[in-house]
Amino acid sequence: MISKREKYRFRKDRTRKNLLSAGSARPRLSVYRSDKYLYAQVVDDAKGLTLASASSVEKELKGKAKSGKNLEAAKGVGALVAKRAMEKGVTNVCFDKGGRIYHGRIKALADAARAAGLRF
Repeated sequence: MISKREKYRFRKDRTRKNLLSAGSARPRLSVYRSDKYLYAQVVDDAKGLTLASASSVEKELKGKAKSGKNLEAAKGVGALVAKRAMEKGVTNVCFDKGGRIYHGRIKALADAARAAGLRF
């Protein structure tokens, strides 16, 4: 029997492989969700560079949300990473949700990034 952790790891690897094979012309908006915080970064896999990043640990966002793990923090991280990516000239990205389902904090981050101007 496959464990839940292995199932998520296999799904994460499969989706990341599909994103990379789909086209490396666009950078990847990678999202990591821990139990306490949320992290997002825009990565150019062709060059191996992180173009922009944001997390709910940063001082800019810590004062606005009660916790680093709620929907308000996710919206703040999405808007901040989109703003920083747009400053670097990135408008189109692939969304890499890291094997997680598109729901809750992941969805709130994606919606905020779209509202701030990123297209995916």
